[in-house]
Amino acid sequence: MSTQLLVPPPAMPALIERAGKPTLGRFAEFFTAHISNSNTRQAYARAVKSFLTWCEQHGASEIAGIQPLHVAGYREVLRQEGYSVPTVKQHLAAIRELFDWLVTGHILPVNPASSVRGPRYSVSRGATPVLSGDQASELLQSIDTAGPVGLRDRALLALMTYTFARVGAAVQMRVADYYSQKGRYWVRLHEKNGKTTEVPCHHTLRAYLDQYIRGAGLTKDKSGLLFRSAAGRIRRLSDHPMNRFDVYQMIRRRAKAAGIDASIGCHTFRATGITAYLSNGGKLEIAQRLAGHANPRTTGLYDRRSDTVSAKEVERIVI
Repeated sequence: MSTQLLVPPPAMPALIERAGKPTLGRFAEFFTAHISNSNTRQAYARAVKSFLTWCEQHGASEIAGIQPLHVAGYREVLRQEGYSVPTVKQHLAAIRELFDWLVTGHILPVNPASSVRGPRYSVSRGATPVLSGDQASELLQSIDTAGPVGLRDRALLALMTYTFARVGAAVQMRVADYYSQKGRYWVRLHEKNGKTTEVPCHHTLRAYLDQYIRGAGLTKDKSGLLFRSAAGRIRRLSDHPMNRFDVYQMIRRRAKAAGIDASIGCHTFRATGITAYLSNGGKLEIAQRLAGHANPRTTGLYDRRSDTVSAKEVERIVI
């Protein structure tokens, strides 16, 4: 198979194209064989292309000519242009990982990014907008479920809330990933890095999933996709999966119709579910396990119980 089929020509930086077939092939393998997650692949491709284009514009005529000064200079340019610290760190991670791949493939002798440090970043509170329990309930209840699209949207939002599922795992689900075992219903989520999580079904989620599967005629299609995109003006479900952008657009549309002003997105429901769970006596280590986090500090970023306390304290300022 040619490398042109693995990486489309428009995505191939000029420095790589001029470097010859061994470099071209190793570069293509980095984005195919090495990186399995499609979201990471897209983000790294953007970062690497931006960096290599910048290097060429600033004196690097070949890939072997890139030095630590180029990497450090690019880091400062990103910061001066107002990129967030996490975005700068992601760019540096993509650059560092690519050059590691080229070094281990004997394309380059050293990694010019290995000695360049990223900006420090520390955060104790997540930036994801979170709905209160009442808001989440009102949003779910506001959805018109007379047709399969409304049933789908309500079931999907409930799934992300009650299981803390990432949107990527939700849209990959098959009908068979909702199943009965030992008298209880479960959902199976295929998360990042090949992890599979099985979560007991909340009774509300079970009701919404049952109504959606029956209403959409999916009961016998166990191998079929669970959350499907809507086709045409008649809003009939297709055989194609929803993608993250489809879900985001649906959330914005549903939020607007429900009178929710906050700029909520897909991750909002994950954070809302975790906050509601902890607010009702749930344990952080269990929330961490359900969310599939490697570190409890990551789960803590989704815990927004302190928001209510802070708001009450501010109201003590009487002038």
